[in-house]
Amino acid sequence: MTGLDAHLPALQVVVPLLIAPLVILLRPRGLAWAAATAASAAAFAIAIQLTAGVLGGQEYRYALGGWSAPYGIELLVDSFSALLLLIVTGASTMALLAGKASLEREIELRRQPLFYSAWLLALAGLAGILVAADAFNIFVFMEISSLASYVLVAGGPDRRALPAVFKYLLMGTIGATFYLIGVGLVYMMTGTLNLADMELRIHEVADQKPILVAAGFITVGLALKAALFPLHVWLPNAYTYAPHAVSAFFAACATKVALYVLLRFDFVVFQQNLLEHETQFAAFLMPLAVLAILVGSAVALFESNINRLLAYSSVAQIGYILLGASLVSIAGLSASLLHIFNHALAKGALFLAVMAIAMRFSQLDLQHLAGAARRMPWTLSALVIAGLSLIGVPGTAGFISKWYLVTAALDEGALGIALVAVIVVGSLMAVVYIWRIVEAAWFEPIDESADGPAETIREAPAPMLAVVWLAVLANVYFGFTTGPQRELATRAAVSLLGHVP
Repeated sequence: MTGLDAHLPALQVVVPLLIAPLVILLRPRGLAWAAATAASAAAFAIAIQLTAGVLGGQEYRYALGGWSAPYGIELLVDSFSALLLLIVTGASTMALLAGKASLEREIELRRQPLFYSAWLLALAGLAGILVAADAFNIFVFMEISSLASYVLVAGGPDRRALPAVFKYLLMGTIGATFYLIGVGLVYMMTGTLNLADMELRIHEVADQKPILVAAGFITVGLALKAALFPLHVWLPNAYTYAPHAVSAFFAACATKVALYVLLRFDFVVFQQNLLEHETQFAAFLMPLAVLAILVGSAVALFESNINRLLAYSSVAQIGYILLGASLVSIAGLSASLLHIFNHALAKGALFLAVMAIAMRFSQLDLQHLAGAARRMPWTLSALVIAGLSLIGVPGTAGFISKWYLVTAALDEGALGIALVAVIVVGSLMAVVYIWRIVEAAWFEPIDESADGPAETIREAPAPMLAVVWLAVLANVYFGFTTGPQRELATRAAVSLLGHVP
């Protein structure tokens, strides 16, 4: 690699990180949004270029300052990180493009430059986690994204976001502390922070108690960051009371990045080195994944607020992802990674549609949305199609990953049949809670008292609606075209499991 291509891993982080402080200076209306959107789009373009290179057989390694690993800081982009980079940068760009009108309503004009600066810092932090090849810089970028996320969630007009942010801050701090303690213990025993070098050295001390304790701290800390059941308590309120564009951004990618780090550590660093860790990994994650699917879906059945309903649905979907990973097989792990991509498409489109609804309705309880489809047919149609993808209806992206997950589970014999039953039950519950939205919006009489006369309620702004439908059509497109994302997921699974004897 020569020229600009060699610097793409660094540019993936540097572009939003450098633009973030400059955005603060852009006071005229709309300029801060334009600069943030341009920076996010540039990051998305870089991610596409990196993905194209990875699909072409390249692996990007960038040594900061010319100091090669493990002595220097290394940035790495492979199949796994490329897949997640597409999700993070794409979600940020779509949310900004669709959310201009919504954010102008929710964020005070004088605070908008600060808000968009925090957005770019969150984007840079999430991208940095994905390209960092050492444990400490993963922590640094994790904190950058977390601190910026707290600002974004609390930035809206709803004061209920403040206690939500406090809980988010508390749980996030505990998760980061657990992770840092685990990394410190590993460093104490191996003398390195580079993940590849850590993998080579850890086998010498694998039977030592500090390493076993470190594995526990890192796994629990990252599980908390990923909102794995029962460590999900921060997620529903954070998604419900944040500005709608922020919810769309984070719902598509935030927990997936934590899952990325969790899978990196468990498969690359710990899996082959810790005694019977494969069994421990499955025994720990599989029951929690099953509970996440069933409990998250069950709670969603009884939620009346659309944002909270979709938030608990995210808890269930995280369960699907970890269920595939807990099979510790190429088929299961590739299905898990593919579901990360497809769930990001479905959930991102759903929250974008909810943002469009919120432009015309002050409350998002189902009772206030009675007859909304007669006022906003295009918006509600988009929500229904995205909901079908979340359920896993054939012809949508969600079906593809669930199908692969079912086939991977069936390879496990009797246990696999039980897991397939869980997947089916979870999907049926998804049918019910998505149908509750459809029933209220399409079949109940219009509630004139909710937001004034029907003639005052109309479709969302055309630019917002166009982006919403772009996200929805992506769910349909990737329901029939599985090539690039499946190739990345399979390569990533083979690479991760290549570390398992």
